[in-house]
Amino acid sequence: MSTALYPGSFDPITFGHLDVIRRAATVFERVVVAVLRNPRKAPLFDEQERIETIGEAIAEECPDIADRIEIAAFDGLTVDFARSRSAGFIVRGLRAVSDFESELQMAHTNRKMAPGIDTVFFMTALEHSYLSSTLVKEIALLGGDVGEMVPQAVSRRLRSRVGL
Repeated sequence: MSTALYPGSFDPITFGHLDVIRRAATVFERVVVAVLRNPRKAPLFDEQERIETIGEAIAEECPDIADRIEIAAFDGLTVDFARSRSAGFIVRGLRAVSDFESELQMAHTNRKMAPGIDTVFFMTALEHSYLSSTLVKEIALLGGDVGEMVPQAVSRRLRSRVGL
């Protein structure tokens, strides 16, 4: 079975992330959405909320692939977590050329540490290329409407969290 790991903070998950997940699921039999525990970041949503929100978003927006998606939290090296899930591939989304340089460096580093694990890049769909979790949080915290940027599961939690 071909398994790919899609790591990220997903704080919160956006339609851009879901686009990458959906497209990865057309290539790989199983996709592990790996929620990174990053002690250097102060997430808006805690780890459990992010896992639950991703699950709800996939169930609502991508029910046709939900049975092939695993959601799990991790810390440490991505390649170590990929090995623990028997993933031969790491999936990364690219929004713009500016993403490519840092993603290429990370892909080469991961390949050096784990020669058996390849990185696969998916260009985010044009309609989602401007999206980032940081931008979504900023708009929501300032009272803006992010309904066209994130799944309903995220909108519900954002409204509850920021009092909209």
